[in-house]
Amino acid sequence: MKFVIQRVSEARVEVNGTITGQIAQGLLVFVGFTDSDTPEVCIKMLHKTIKLRVFETDGKMNLSVGDIQGALLIVPQFTLYANLFKGNRPSFTEALEPVRAAELFSICKEKSEQMVSSGFGVFGADMKVHLLNDGPITLVLDSRDF
Repeated sequence: MKFVIQRVSEARVEVNGTITGQIAQGLLVFVGFTDSDTPEVCIKMLHKTIKLRVFETDGKMNLSVGDIQGALLIVPQFTLYANLFKGNRPSFTEALEPVRAAELFSICKEKSEQMVSSGFGVFGADMKVHLLNDGPITLVLDSRDF
């Protein structure tokens, strides 16, 4: 599982002109799934994300999203598992097949809502993501690092 995490002042996701998820200050999290991922991995990744000290106090990044009463906006993005090494067309063979990925995204949504204020993109939809990156601060969290 990969999370690309961006600290934002605000962010929203639209599908067909309808806002499906929106947050003020918090973290925009793009999530991609692969074959080895499980619900337990998602829970670990969410806990780590929520505890990341990336918000500033006294000129240092020392506060978590929970500390600032911020929110998560979680957006599914299978392209995080694109392989770009051969040829010019990305290969997505490392991305988890859609049915299982949708199940994991659903679990991640449920668990995230239990932990912190959350908004979401829509699995499999053509989404428009709007964000005001704060910093910019962009981090990659990969389950292989656990």
